[in-house]
Amino acid sequence: MLDAIAKRQSTRKFSDQPVAKDLLLKIVESGQAAPSGVNSQPWHFIIITSDEQKKRILEHIPKQAWMECVPAFIATIADVKDKNETIEFVDEASSYNELKGSIRDTAVATSYMLLEAENLGLASCWTGWFEQSQIRPALNVPDDKFVVGLTAFGYSDEAFRPRNRRPLEDVVRYETW
Repeated sequence: MLDAIAKRQSTRKFSDQPVAKDLLLKIVESGQAAPSGVNSQPWHFIIITSDEQKKRILEHIPKQAWMECVPAFIATIADVKDKNETIEFVDEASSYNELKGSIRDTAVATSYMLLEAENLGLASCWTGWFEQSQIRPALNVPDDKFVVGLTAFGYSDEAFRPRNRRPLEDVVRYETW
């Protein structure tokens, strides 16, 4: 597993080869299998493959030219209602503890999806470079849900670039800081 993790990279150049629906569903299934606090599973996933919808999304988020040729996106949505039914609106300024937990859980699900894409021979790149007020209308997401990320999936059209990582002794502590 560590080899697959080390090989995974954020790809921003994709071929125009479409991604089969069954592969996208396997990716989502891996996200659904992720752990969450008290097994709340506060996530939802939106698979986006149509050119029309991809264009609508890109009109609502800051321009990132690399995103224009992506074969598929999967949006990950945190559903805070699973933890607090009284919340009606959330955004980046919301301070609900339930929202923070839902975002963390959904981020873990996104990580599982990135690793499954690598396992399936697909490339990916996760982004959170948007505001809720911009992305929610493009996805028709209700105000009480939080779009955690938009992940691109497809076949890489760029060479693997080994990444430098800090040595373990620089990042590991034992018992306390």
